[in-house]
Amino acid sequence: MSQTTYCGGCACGAVRYEATGAPVAELHCQCRHCQMRSGTGHSSYLVFAGVDAVRVAGRLQGWSVAGDSGNEKTHAFCPTCGTPVLLTFVAAPTITAIHPASLDAPERFHPTLVAYGSRALGWDHHDPALTVLAKGPPA
Repeated sequence: MSQTTYCGGCACGAVRYEATGAPVAELHCQCRHCQMRSGTGHSSYLVFAGVDAVRVAGRLQGWSVAGDSGNEKTHAFCPTCGTPVLLTFVAAPTITAIHPASLDAPERFHPTLVAYGSRALGWDHHDPALTVLAKGPPA
């Protein structure tokens, strides 16, 4: 059986990553922090589980913030071009979320849910077939 691989990186090519295995979640997050960080109504993520699920080549810069749950999360981006690449969580160190637009094949992203739908902005619409959670996914 072959392993599923997702490859991608930043806009300038200084950072590359490879995520292996199937994502455990593919989602849009409408929490206020994701809105502000992205400059849009939400951020989108493919979430991978496992210590070595995502391997990165190149240097990432990170900054941390407490999410709506109160748990710290670290956003990693390319320090050269500023492209957001991935997100990690102090409370769940084996979870890594990557931004689907950073994939070499972004069309592989197939969201199934919306987190923090209670924070949705009226102009940010999603496919009505997606499951909408008022808050974050259960731990």
